[in-house]
Formats: sequence, structure tokens, C-alpha cells
Amino acid sequence: MSRLTPLALVLCLAGPALAEEIFVSNERDNTVSVIDGDSLEVLRTFPVGRRPRGLTFSQDGRSLYVCASDSDAVQVIDPETGQVRHNLPSGEDPEQFALAPDGRTLFIANEENATTTVVDAQTRKVLAQIDVGIEPEGVAVSPDGRTAVTTSETTNMVHWIDTQTLAAVDATPVGQRPRFAAFTADGSRLWASAEIGGTVSVIDVATRKVVETIAFAVKGIAADRIQPVGVQMSKDGRHAFVALGPSDRVAVVDTATYRVESYILVGRRVWQLALNAAGTRLFTTNGVSGDVTVIDTATFRPIKTVKVGRFPWGAAARPMSSAQAPDGRAAGAAP
Repeated sequence: MSRLTPLALVLCLAGPALAEEIFVSNERDNTVSVIDGDSLEVLRTFPVGRRPRGLTFSQDGRSLYVCASDSDAVQVIDPETGQVRHNLPSGEDPEQFALAPDGRTLFIANEENATTTVVDAQTRKVLAQIDVGIEPEGVAVSPDGRTAVTTSETTNMVHWIDTQTLAAVDATPVGQRPRFAAFTADGSRLWASAEIGGTVSVIDVATRKVVETIAFAVKGIAADRIQPVGVQMSKDGRHAFVALGPSDRVAVVDTATYRVESYILVGRRVWQLALNAAGTRLFTTNGVSGDVTVIDTATFRPIKTVKVGRFPWGAAARPMSSAQAPDGRAAGAAP
């Protein structure tokens, strides 16, 4: 009988390689679709609350948080089974949210009542409800965890929140109907998209002043169809990807010069964006065409279209570190 070499033994004990998964919310179907990050095929689809939009993961990948907007809840879901573990108190009409670096504090935009609700995801308690502008939408937390922001669509502002006092401390005017906000990895800049304004404002975090306003122009596309929404920074920080709504394009922006390098044609009415763990593939949710475009970030070229549910809106890559427990059980599975 042959014996395994030490290397072969290690490989056998390690078990099969784990595939990365991208989760996509389908707001018209009230479902979430799961895409295999390698094969780019839909693995499974499971039901959630009404009109799911924003979604994010716990740091260990064992819990999926979903903004079920019309259910007035943030649902905590087992990503392996799709079963809802429980709902978190979220305030009215949660649209988007952000999980702080502490791994437990959720900042949730409530569109209907002009507040940001802060929830401890572990105790399931509301820590604060903070008055912000009318129709809050985008939410982000700085990498150091000291600052949270909420964008207000009607007030056309970015509202700055001190995460220690849980109070709004300042507001920065931006373009019309701001929909999304994203900090750079070093926390020095905040990018805020303005859907109707057709621009992205780059804000210096230290001064809370706009230092650059980026405009977009796509040949053959009317200006009113260029509507910036989701923003995603590349892993190396050199580029920002901006979803441009009904123009059916994703803009690639040089973060040093703020120059638009490319416009990538994707599906119809692109909403949000997510990168895989390596940063080599960008996934776009295309609401009207009901699909996800997968883009190679090295070439800025689409490589596949993946059909999902009706009106896909949010996307999030599941963290790889806990995709499977050390004993071989799926993360989140019962012992």
C-alpha cells in the first residue's frame, strides 16, 4: 500500500478548496441569490423580507444582514441555509447600512423618518436614533471607526456622526440626491455620489470640505441618464468604480487625478457594486435587466452576465475566513 507524502497528507486534511460567494438582493422577488465566485453560476436563492436592498456580512462571514425595507427590519440570516435567525430593530424603511469596525454596531439609514438608527447587533438594542436630513440613504463608517456618515437625498447633504457620542456634528452640501458614500482605505477622503446631480463629490475628511467634483459624460448617452449611485474602491486604492444607473455604464476613475479612465457597458440600470476578496472581479447589480455583470478589474472588461432575480439591487461578497469552520462544518451550522 502506498504512503502519502507529508505534503499530500496536509492537502488531504485541509479538505476541498472553498469557493467565494457573492450575495445579491432581488428587491422585486423578496429574495437573495448566491453566486459562486469561481464558476460564476447561481448556487441557490432564498426568500427574505419585503423589498430587500442593502446587505452586508458580519466580519466572520457567519451572519448576513439584509435591509428588508418594506418589512421595516434588518434581518440576520444564516448564509448557509438562508434561514432568518432574527430581526433587528431598524427604524422605518431601512435602505442602506454600514457595520462599524467593532463588528457589532450597525448604522442604518431610515428613509421615511429622516433618522439614522444605531443598533448593537449582539444585544439587539437600539443605541440611538439620530436626526439627519430628509430621505437618508447612503451610510458609511470610517476605517478607524470614529466617524459615520449618512447622505440625505432631499436635503442634498452628507451628515457627519461622532460614533462615540452618537450625535450628528456637521453636514456637507453635495450634489442633488446623494445616494451612496464610501471612505477611502486610509480614511482621508469620502466619496459621495449624487444621482440627479450626475456627479461624485470627493470630500476631505479632516475639513469636511469638498475638494473635487467629478462629472461624467458618455458618448451617445443623454446627460440625464448618467446617474451615479454605487461606489466601490479597488483593492489597491488606485481606482474607484462608479455605477451610473440608467446609462448602463460603470465609470473607472483614477483616484489620484480624478480622471475618468473608462466606461464599462453592463446590464440595464446598474445600481450597486461588490468586489471579490482578491479584487480581481467586480460584480454589478443591474436592476432592469435582472442580472449581474462580472468585470475583470485588470482589463476593465465584462467577462460574464449572470441571471438572478427581478430587480437586483445590493451585492456583498462573503468574507472567506469563516466560509467553513475548522472542524469541517459549514459556518453557522449547528454543532
